[in-house]
Amino acid sequence: MKHTLSVLVQDESGVLSRISGLFARRGFNIDSLAVGPAEKQGISRITMIVRGDNRTIEQLIKQLYKLINILDVQNVTDLPCIERELILFKVFISHNSRSYLLELSSIFRAKVVDISFESLTLEVTGDPGKIFAIQQLLSQYRILQIARTGKIALVRESNVNTELLKKTLNYQDLSFCNKD
Repeated sequence: MKHTLSVLVQDESGVLSRISGLFARRGFNIDSLAVGPAEKQGISRITMIVRGDNRTIEQLIKQLYKLINILDVQNVTDLPCIERELILFKVFISHNSRSYLLELSSIFRAKVVDISFESLTLEVTGDPGKIFAIQQLLSQYRILQIARTGKIALVRESNVNTELLKKTLNYQDLSFCNKD
């Protein structure tokens, strides 16, 4: 199972190296990694996606706390979160595909950040499901290049689980349609 860890660290050189070293020594691969400044000066937030069962991840979190410069580690996998990724697609376009690709970008609220006679570059931000969906549709075309950030996440203070809400609303919408 994939787990999303949010780690607050003191912004000092070598912190990321120590974390990646810990993972490497224990045979873990980091599927996704995003690092940036946090809400306080001198503090960075690292969001990482790691595979493992619950027990293994708990042990990994304990090991992270033993490293210097680690302030907080939170497994946000099962918490209501706001999750975002950014991906850039450079797609080969022909005269026939140009209008479809522009329409597709509109549907997904993607930004056209570059266009030429032979290619279209789209910037897409959103939750991992949205990124996956547009990538599936674009795979029908010749993708020239892809650049993708790691996932970032913040816990929702409202405690509203939007994934659960989506499922509930879709179910209610369907049951509403079936009533005559």
